[in-house]
Amino acid sequence: MLKLHEKSRDDTAATMADIGRRARSSARPLAIATTAAKNAALLAMADAIIAREQDILDANAVDIRNGEESGLSAALMDRLKLDPARIRAMADGIREIAELRDPVGDVIAAWDRPNGLHIERVRTPLGVVGVIYESRPNVTADAGALCLKAGNPVILRGGSDSLNSSAAIHACLVEGLKAAKLPEDAVQLVPTADRAAVGEMLKGLSGNIDVIIPRGGKNLVERVQNEARVPVFAHLEGICHLYIDRSAKLDMAVSIAVNAKMRRTGVCGAAETLLVDRAVAATHLVPILDALRAAGCEIHADAEVLRMFLDASPATDADWVTEYLDAIIAVKLVDGVAGAIEHIENFSSHHTEAIVAEDGKAVERFFNEIDSAILLHNASTQFADGGEFGMGAEIGIATGKMHARGPVGVEQLTSFKYRVRGTGQVRP
Repeated sequence: MLKLHEKSRDDTAATMADIGRRARSSARPLAIATTAAKNAALLAMADAIIAREQDILDANAVDIRNGEESGLSAALMDRLKLDPARIRAMADGIREIAELRDPVGDVIAAWDRPNGLHIERVRTPLGVVGVIYESRPNVTADAGALCLKAGNPVILRGGSDSLNSSAAIHACLVEGLKAAKLPEDAVQLVPTADRAAVGEMLKGLSGNIDVIIPRGGKNLVERVQNEARVPVFAHLEGICHLYIDRSAKLDMAVSIAVNAKMRRTGVCGAAETLLVDRAVAATHLVPILDALRAAGCEIHADAEVLRMFLDASPATDADWVTEYLDAIIAVKLVDGVAGAIEHIENFSSHHTEAIVAEDGKAVERFFNEIDSAILLHNASTQFADGGEFGMGAEIGIATGKMHARGPVGVEQLTSFKYRVRGTGQVRP
């Protein structure tokens, strides 16, 4: 197992500076690597993860034990835990990334000017990506594979709670790079839990990091957004809403509500607030809440809902702005789609919102007037996932509006440059 030890701030700064230099030195050879070489590395990574399953499980057992002793929440423990199925899913996700179209070199647009110049906008790697994440050791595999496919070296800084698991997974990624004769420094894992390492990454490692992607809780993301001296792709939190319209089919509404909240409560796409059209409160509200309670969900309800459903706790103002990541949901009655839009506008984190409805006009209004990264109609919010979008995997869901929004997959990890071809033109 990885041995954690205290380092002085100077030691950590020196370690991180070296990691940054090595990442930068691998950027050009990785940017020009062939699709075949990148795919060979990815497939070898997936094979290594399967071959080293027991090593990964053993490392994860240490992290689980440490997490229990330190009092990690149930939601964080769920994110941390690996089992054979989740390990196979990691390997499958890497193989899916290998099958994706290589975005590097794609011509996004092309046009000719009257003077005969031919101009192309072409996808290029972003450069060195720094990923800072908590709890989920599978991010090590997802982020490493996605950045590799997009031609970007990546520096991975997992949380101390998952460091042993991440180290075991990272060893498999390095094995894949070696097999394909690509730079081993293309995927590096920060080897210390010292929080000063995060600070060094946020400074940019002397210009060697081009973009930072945080994936974790509100405190982590706020720190990154406040302190980073390089661009950041981030979502602050997933306060996701599910709205049941008066035109919704009851059986569909029940099924989607239970899945959106309870399939996995610790993921950022889990529904945290349920909004029900007041017009169907008499027919839809109690059956939906009965199903949620039967599934083990705690209900925090506004005053109107409490009068109709007694097995609930009173909602407070904090409930509308809380990402529970647990089997808890806040419930409120609203006046149709207009009321749902108003509530979401006031309290949403602009991550994911869903409407259950048969009325096409209500759906179009919901889609047109809500400004969140992902909007769904008659589907669970738990589909807010790059894998479900056909991206193979994702590094996270970006809720900002610059460059990347929604699932951050291979294409979102690229920039572009212009290629201009002439035949001797000079500018008058």
